[in-house]
Amino acid sequence: MEYSLTINNQNMANITAADVNKLRQITGAGMMDCKQALTESNGDFEKAIEFLRKKGQKVAANRADRASSEGAAISKVNADHTAGVSIVLACETDFVGKNENFVNLAKKIAEIALNCETKEELFNAKIDGITVADKLIEQTGVIGEKIEIPSFQKVKAPYVSSYIHAGNKIATLVGLSANVKGADEVGKDVAMQVAAMNPLALNESGVDAATIAKEIEIAKEQLRNEGKAEAMLDKIAEGKLSRFFKENTLVNQEFIKDNKMNVGQYVKTLGKDVEVTDFKRVALG
Repeated sequence: MEYSLTINNQNMANITAADVNKLRQITGAGMMDCKQALTESNGDFEKAIEFLRKKGQKVAANRADRASSEGAAISKVNADHTAGVSIVLACETDFVGKNENFVNLAKKIAEIALNCETKEELFNAKIDGITVADKLIEQTGVIGEKIEIPSFQKVKAPYVSSYIHAGNKIATLVGLSANVKGADEVGKDVAMQVAAMNPLALNESGVDAATIAKEIEIAKEQLRNEGKAEAMLDKIAEGKLSRFFKENTLVNQEFIKDNKMNVGQYVKTLGKDVEVTDFKRVALG
């Protein structure tokens, strides 16, 4: 089958259905967009891809102020479990975010991100013969929505586990200090804990001084409102701060699968010297 094309009364190259399908496979663009791109470029594939990219730039410029709070949160871990990444590929609507092709693109970008240390490096990495940054622009033109990567996180450790919450809404990583028997199950359990409980920091030392000072002041103000004597405030506020750490730092949180122990104690079931070294959490919105 051939598309016989005439543009501005000048005969152009015959564009076959196979040509259109090939461009679709390369770019993911719709049939009519690919047909138009090949028509405008007189059958030149490189020019057709550039045409689609420029279309994406125009769409991106027009939608720059749109909110991209939907999409897919993806975590990937390398083959030996020594490094993992979590990214969010964001779009404007839930309909696009759940699309199989969109999710597959997010997974492909996450796979590439395993070899990158920063978001800037990821944007400059190659995917389908172009940079990731250009791919986002291209897909903006294809999909017609603002497409971006607002979140990029990486964890390196002797053993890294990952978890993706149902619907690709939250993705997490957890690093353990040792690759020992049972690390896969324990690591995944802790990664699920991070997704569910959204800890502020790994432990007490990970909470910045400004946050601690703010929590102490809030506690003191609550105590004053309850009529507690000023001389008692510091001691009672310290107790409230301990509860804050228990609720908001990962290793001190009650383990969601067994509230008789905290996360740090659960991890030590792998061995008395095993501990969580790092965690990362990305989410839509």
